[in-house]
Amino acid sequence: MIHPDQWHPVDGLVLEPNAMAAVTIADENVVVAAGPGAGKTELLAQRADFLLRTGQCPYPRRILAVSFKVDAARNLRERVRQRSGSRLASRFDSFTFHAFAKRLIDNYRPALTGYNALKPDYRIDPNDRIQGEQITFKDLVPLALEIVETNAYARGGIRQTYSHVFLDEVQDCTGLQYRLIKAAFGRTTAVLTAVGDTKQRIMAWAGALDGVMHTFADDFSARPLPLYQNFRSAPRLRRMQNRMIARMDPAAVSPDDELIGDDGVIEVLGFDTEHDEAQALAELIDGWLREGTAPSEIAILVRQQPHLVATVLGSELADRGIAFRNEQDSQDLTAEPAAALVFNFIRVIADDRQPEAYTELMRTAARSSAPEGEATRFDGQLKRMVGNARAAVRGPRFRAKEPAAWRALVHEFLHLVSRPVLTALSAGYQQGTRLDDMIEQALDAFSRELALDGDPVRALRRLSEADAVRFLTIHKCKGLEFEKVMVLGVEKELFWGTPTAAISEFFVAVSRAKHHLVLTHAKHRDRPEGAIRRWDEWRTPHQGFLDFAYED
Repeated sequence: MIHPDQWHPVDGLVLEPNAMAAVTIADENVVVAAGPGAGKTELLAQRADFLLRTGQCPYPRRILAVSFKVDAARNLRERVRQRSGSRLASRFDSFTFHAFAKRLIDNYRPALTGYNALKPDYRIDPNDRIQGEQITFKDLVPLALEIVETNAYARGGIRQTYSHVFLDEVQDCTGLQYRLIKAAFGRTTAVLTAVGDTKQRIMAWAGALDGVMHTFADDFSARPLPLYQNFRSAPRLRRMQNRMIARMDPAAVSPDDELIGDDGVIEVLGFDTEHDEAQALAELIDGWLREGTAPSEIAILVRQQPHLVATVLGSELADRGIAFRNEQDSQDLTAEPAAALVFNFIRVIADDRQPEAYTELMRTAARSSAPEGEATRFDGQLKRMVGNARAAVRGPRFRAKEPAAWRALVHEFLHLVSRPVLTALSAGYQQGTRLDDMIEQALDAFSRELALDGDPVRALRRLSEADAVRFLTIHKCKGLEFEKVMVLGVEKELFWGTPTAAISEFFVAVSRAKHHLVLTHAKHRDRPEGAIRRWDEWRTPHQGFLDFAYED
């Protein structure tokens, strides 16, 4: 433990004055308004390090971070571990709102009564609720809110556990989510740090509060601290963003002398059809990969329905052997520890060149808390099992193209790892059927990918964040960044709705790019199979948005 005056940003990072103030403030609530690339995740990670290393968060109390998206929660958790080390980071809990709500329900479930009462082995289903036995994801926050608002014991337990609370992307907080935070930590000694960007408030369709950052500042007497610098994008891209900010929030425009430089590439590409578009973009992506760009540094962004809008591009990439993954289906799954364990096991036994997956597999499955002799014996058993599975996969009798063959090996491996070790991977696995559901979803996802070409290595690459080009909706890409970004279909037929919402979403999309941004539009898009709602085949470029790409 060190004195606060002796603390410096980890890894020699230099923080702008307002960021440094937000990181090191002692007993005052703060709301940080930050633009894209201003380093919101880094700010929270540095603040966590400051609080833990200086004793501002005294042992055994903890820090709670609540994010809107699974990716954001995971990225923040990992950043804190990188900055502070595993020992200090073990006192940092990073959840989505749904995961935090489930933790409260699991811990204080008996407080729910009447229609909302739940059995210990309750399940979570995407659509259907069964009284006492099954709830939906939409029920999680309301049930947690009921617990906190009506049960003093639960409120006391939460407040005793957490001395500091972080709210990430607070501009997207819905009314019920905000009520949950306010009920749990309003008028308490907990110190709250909220970060967000009103220019990225794109979750209005989900009920995000209008002006929630101002509401938070009023309710929690929070000190506002704006951040202006964009550390993500090259100067040419920052100037484009600045032109958009001048339209959206003139007071937040950056001075011209802070945006000098010619680094960065912006391309606007128009096509006659989506087939022409797909061929040209696949060629461009192929070139980037040959030049050494990592697949995970390439993102294809679509405002909505990427499985329809990007179908032709996906087919073109598949024909070229370029792995890609539709985040609409798999983003949340890859953040699940049980799914990651399943994928790593298959990766290790299917491919000889996976040292990182092997190391992570052994670390996750190890019985580190067991006595030394027992842990050593299990380590030997685990290595033998993995070796035998690798030999079986390479044997002449193994049916590598059949999902059932892989399922049998996975279940044998998970049986060896043992149920207690698996449930310890996540608090959400300790009640209900979520652990089994995640394992089954992981196997189903692998089976779907395997069915495409019968190649398990390629199937895993398509499921991997590291080895595949990523297709995302703009809602899914928030908080992420990539070297190369393609925004597909900058057309009025896709960017429709209120002007404020549309330009906010477009701003989020273009601000994901660090160096190279490609904007596309096509005159005609054939109606794809599976399109249920309105689909306009003839398209009009959204010239108002495309004009932002051009220097004056």
